Amino acid sequence: MQTAEDSLAGRGQTPHKARVGLRHLLTNPGFFRLLAVKATAQWGDGVFQAGLGSAVLFNPERAADPLAAAAGFAVIFLPYSVVGPFAGALLDRWDRRQVLVLSNVIRGVLVLTTALAVFGGLTGPALYVAALLTLGVSRFVLAGLSASLPHLVPREDLVEANAVAATLGAGMAVVGAGCAIGLRALLGAGDAGSGTVTAIAVAGSIAAALAMLGFRRGQLGPDEVNEPAKALVAVAHGLMDGARSAANTPSVAAGFVALIAHRLAYGALVLLGVLLLRNSFHDVGWLPSGMGGVGVVAVAGGASILAAAFITPPLVAKIGRRATITGSLVLAALTQLVLTLTLSLPALLLSSFMIIGAGQVVKLCVDAAAQRDVGDETRGRVFALYDTLFNVSMVVSAGTVALLVPADGHSTGVMLGVVLVYLIGTVCYLLVERRGQAQASRSGRAGSA
Repeated sequence: MQTAEDSLAGRGQTPHKARVGLRHLLTNPGFFRLLAVKATAQWGDGVFQAGLGSAVLFNPERAADPLAAAAGFAVIFLPYSVVGPFAGALLDRWDRRQVLVLSNVIRGVLVLTTALAVFGGLTGPALYVAALLTLGVSRFVLAGLSASLPHLVPREDLVEANAVAATLGAGMAVVGAGCAIGLRALLGAGDAGSGTVTAIAVAGSIAAALAMLGFRRGQLGPDEVNEPAKALVAVAHGLMDGARSAANTPSVAAGFVALIAHRLAYGALVLLGVLLLRNSFHDVGWLPSGMGGVGVVAVAGGASILAAAFITPPLVAKIGRRATITGSLVLAALTQLVLTLTLSLPALLLSSFMIIGAGQVVKLCVDAAAQRDVGDETRGRVFALYDTLFNVSMVVSAGTVALLVPADGHSTGVMLGVVLVYLIGTVCYLLVERRGQAQASRSGRAGSA
């Protein structure tokens, strides 16, 4: 079984023991500032997405059949897929600090533009384009922060640092969503209330831009640039460059397979969950349905993400990355099977905790592999591709399921199909991982000869 240390040794590098513990990370001023940027940015993202989601999916003035719900998910999850492959080249060409400051300013302007559209009752393509642009810039900021992390912490601490940063960011997104849900209850469920809540998300963009100014020019890289002299050519090649770099890095290629499987399955589950909460389930004791139920599920997801941050580093250190990812995918499949057999509001809450947590464990492993094994000169483009695959998989899944399920969300066949996706993904991940190990072994023998 290949562990992270084995992988390093196989490339002729000195293996290190990850120093599990937060003190040495939180006393690192650069890492602490990056956490501040990530926390404020993702709080704003949480407010924006919940405000927008309430306007599209849980607004009594608008419809929410399966196709409308799928369109809402496309608005929330697709945007980076439109700009990411090309914008990723910018993260490997220009000073990341400057790019991220400007991106946060642009995002703030777009947040207010989208909020005005919601407030005015705008529907259809115009609203979706405004939201797509806003969330596209948000995803670009997060990819830039991921690409910058190796400049702030030692590589032997990347698994733990990434767990801390990803968990804090996801947790703040949940907090932001909770703030939006609470504010919406106070301000009203119509377009005016949703638009006002969405506008409040601009505070996150402003705070993140101010925090970014604390970094020095050049502090976040890139240290090397291997792109064409003409910027437009470099941008146009962003997707291909990221794909080539990921394919040539076995740990990242296998991880992408695992993540795509999870997002395909998770996209189906999220769409089904929204339809069940809105159109089928009723309150069960203290567990609410409707938008309140979405909030409870979000809290459960946030708790599972926090749990994943604590268990992933020691789990990888003990059993290795491959066993950790494989076990997480199998656990998600079993959880989905139990949900299918015991479909209810409490079962949906419990399965959300388990499946989101398992997916976060996989993501933390893949994040660390990309940060550790991909060169700085292409890391931004790899993370751009990463986010593209991450979100396109979910949108494709939700769109496909929307064509197959009734408005109440009840479909045993689709839910069993989710189980199958997890199992097929596990097998494909192991096959790609094994092929990567075989290639590394042949390269090692050739080098020694």
